Amino acid sequence: MKARIHPTAIVEEGVLIGDGTSVWDNVHIRHGASIGEECIIGEKTYIAYDVRIGNRVKLNAFVYICNAVTIEDGVMISAGSIFTNDRFPRATTTDLRKLRPSEPDEHTLRTLVREGATIGAGCTIGNDLVIGRWAMIGMGALVTKSVPDFHLAFGNPARSVGCVCRCGQLLLRFNEDAFSKEEIACTACELRYRIDDRIVTELNPPA
Repeated sequence: MKARIHPTAIVEEGVLIGDGTSVWDNVHIRHGASIGEECIIGEKTYIAYDVRIGNRVKLNAFVYICNAVTIEDGVMISAGSIFTNDRFPRATTTDLRKLRPSEPDEHTLRTLVREGATIGAGCTIGNDLVIGRWAMIGMGALVTKSVPDFHLAFGNPARSVGCVCRCGQLLLRFNEDAFSKEEIACTACELRYRIDDRIVTELNPPA
């Protein structure tokens, strides 16, 4: 099945869009971006040039994805979330006589969102960080540091407060600085995990 692109969407030259992907109204996808198969790109979302997006990714409405962001398979990014790629941005040179260029330079920092992760509505995602596999970021969070695999993080700035299953169910909340558990099973889907000093390992991942 070919990609479905709304007539109001702006898709620049050199964009790759996989089969079965839907691009909704007033989306803008810049040149060189790559989007995988069976994705949903919600209305009024902006995807900068050279962004890489995997398969079966859901981007809700009003998502802003800047240059230097890579999103792996199966990620969900909820409405109104914003990515950034420069910690100390300026509009002009120091003498105010020239605009600084928008192209990537030595100040541009990368962000990687690993497979299966969820980013809640209205989040701001910093840069030079990784959001781990199947991690979940609570709505309205300000993410300034990397989030480990399967961790649940929220707040301003975001911090890990527990861990979640692949299915999204809360496994447990952390109540100590170092938290370990030999085995825990998800009450919803029965997938099992081991936790060693907050590092979450799958014991029976789906085939």
